[in-house]
Amino acid sequence: MFPRPLRAVVAALLVAVVAGCSALTDDKPDGKLGVVAAFYPLQFVSQQVGGDRVAVTNLVQPGVEPHDLELSPRQVAEVTDADAVVYLRDFQPAVDDAVDEGAAKKSLDVATVAPLRDGYVPLEEGELHRDEKGKDPHVWLDPTRLAGIADAVAARFGKLDPAHAAEYTANAKALDTKLATLDAEYKSGLANCEQKTIVVSHNAFGYLSARYGLTQVPITGLTPEAEPSAARLAETAAYAKKNGVTVIFFETLVSPKIAQALAREVGAKAEVLDPIEGIQKGSSADYFSVMRSNLTTLRGALSCR
Repeated sequence: MFPRPLRAVVAALLVAVVAGCSALTDDKPDGKLGVVAAFYPLQFVSQQVGGDRVAVTNLVQPGVEPHDLELSPRQVAEVTDADAVVYLRDFQPAVDDAVDEGAAKKSLDVATVAPLRDGYVPLEEGELHRDEKGKDPHVWLDPTRLAGIADAVAARFGKLDPAHAAEYTANAKALDTKLATLDAEYKSGLANCEQKTIVVSHNAFGYLSARYGLTQVPITGLTPEAEPSAARLAETAAYAKKNGVTVIFFETLVSPKIAQALAREVGAKAEVLDPIEGIQKGSSADYFSVMRSNLTTLRGALSCR
């Protein structure tokens, strides 16, 4: 990945190159808002809120991990030419650069709607204290926060397309109702569990844990590709053994090898817990089906009644 200052220069050059080539990206149907979403959860919300009134482009291809996305010249043009850009600042630096260079006034940073929590909170004084710089971006794993994002998206679409503002608002309210039902399912499903600790491959489940009374122990930090130190692995293994953890969770879009090795060391199983940063290529799953699959997985792993 280019250093951030160089990425900004590259992004500016790409905007200049493609400024006269909007025909490459002007393929949205007439009468629809052209929306660029930075990654899957924001694509999902934009489509749910916009319905048939919007044409949504996701900058991340299915099956690709979104953290370290690099943009092609065509994608920079898509950001520049869009009617609206829905993104999360500091999650994908290349998207931040493209927004800053050509789309700042028409972009919605969802971090301004749903304030982000610190990257890591220590479990106990002096125990598993892991300094994590930055804010945790995985806000969509708390359905109540995602509902707030949906309302903000509806407001932004309504300003761009006042004739259909009431429709966007109604769509957002319908999505909010579905998210409230999902939230109730999680509250009920995780209310009576023998275990409350989840050991996960990377620091993605802080919002979900905080919402439903769980304790998250991440093997790596906010970036899933980071390699944990030997000391961190040993510390996590000791904690898992001490607290009777029976499942180590890995995810769909990054290698499961470290989580699987830790599971073998502590005598636990390794299972998928999906942070929903993207959907696998060819999958018919969506946000709701993956969240409910995660709930089923958590209930089994935590021996919930």
